[in-house]
Amino acid sequence: MAKDTTPLLLIAAGGTGGHMFPAQALAEAMVRRGWRVKLSTDARGARYAGGFPHVVTVEQIASATFARGGALGKIAVPFKIAGGVASAIGRNLSDKPSVVVGFGGYPTIPALSSAVFLGIPRAIHEQNGIMGKVNRVFAKKVNRFACGTWPTDVPEGVQAEHTGNPVRAAVLERAGAAYIPPGDYPMSVLVIGGSQGARILSDTVPAALASLPEAARANLRVAHQARPEDLDRVVAAYEAAGIAAEVEPFFRDVPRRLSECQLVISRAGASSVADISIIGRPAILIPYAAAAGDHQTANARGLAQAGGAIVIPESQLSPQSLAEQISLVLDNPHGALQMSRAALSYGVPDATERLVALVEDLAGKNK
Repeated sequence: MAKDTTPLLLIAAGGTGGHMFPAQALAEAMVRRGWRVKLSTDARGARYAGGFPHVVTVEQIASATFARGGALGKIAVPFKIAGGVASAIGRNLSDKPSVVVGFGGYPTIPALSSAVFLGIPRAIHEQNGIMGKVNRVFAKKVNRFACGTWPTDVPEGVQAEHTGNPVRAAVLERAGAAYIPPGDYPMSVLVIGGSQGARILSDTVPAALASLPEAARANLRVAHQARPEDLDRVVAAYEAAGIAAEVEPFFRDVPRRLSECQLVISRAGASSVADISIIGRPAILIPYAAAAGDHQTANARGLAQAGGAIVIPESQLSPQSLAEQISLVLDNPHGALQMSRAALSYGVPDATERLVALVEDLAGKNK
């Protein structure tokens, strides 16, 4: 049988949506350009692979992290990783990729290690403003280093390039959607804190909105993403304040809600910041204090410096402090419009295309 000469891209990504969603965007684009694409991940990451094009081959490779498991589990970590690396080298010898791109997480170790060993052109895409541990280890061992958040803290000697974070098609469809500034009419406030909401937002946002003047409360239309165990008390808090609110554990139409809101109150995950800036909405960001390396604070920095977001550290968050910042936006239509424009100026709607160009450039140097 003749060997398939179609160029092959091997994408390696760890088991969180933050790593997998940008990887999926690149996979979709490369498939459209006629490439074969493989995804290298672990069993946890494979659960996020359902949205990848059906022609993408998903290879589960053994890897491990020291962050989970007991003492015996930690002893086994180096052996699991070594086995995964050996397996990846074998697979990449029999079907050699033209390029390998890692998106972060421990499951990327085997693919990137094999690329280093076999001399395959390779790149990293770091989504957050503070590099993950694995990406930091490989930063000086790859040919190109792409950053989703700008600026990103990178090791000395590493030349980073700002590609931005790829976003979903549903977000791109609403890129730069016209913004209606707040006024004396129904105003939408969107509250999102990750896929299952954030408890601290459920603790503070309803109370903050309840403290606004009655006239302002009457105009509010709140969509609040809350954990299932917090739903009842959040619903009760809004009802007691006379505020119209939808409270759900998960909203499937966040891009639409973003495009229609006057203000978004959110965590500062890299994907959330990218979505907010692509659509262009004023934001109050509350970075997750326990995030590794405090990377959510770094994620929020660029959007805040551009003038598109107000950042409140968790240590300073209270219903009162939040209410003051909400009022600054909702009571100032001109300022809110300026924030929306500033957010839009920070967005990188062609992030996927920039990554595609990076991959094709690496592939060209491999010929």
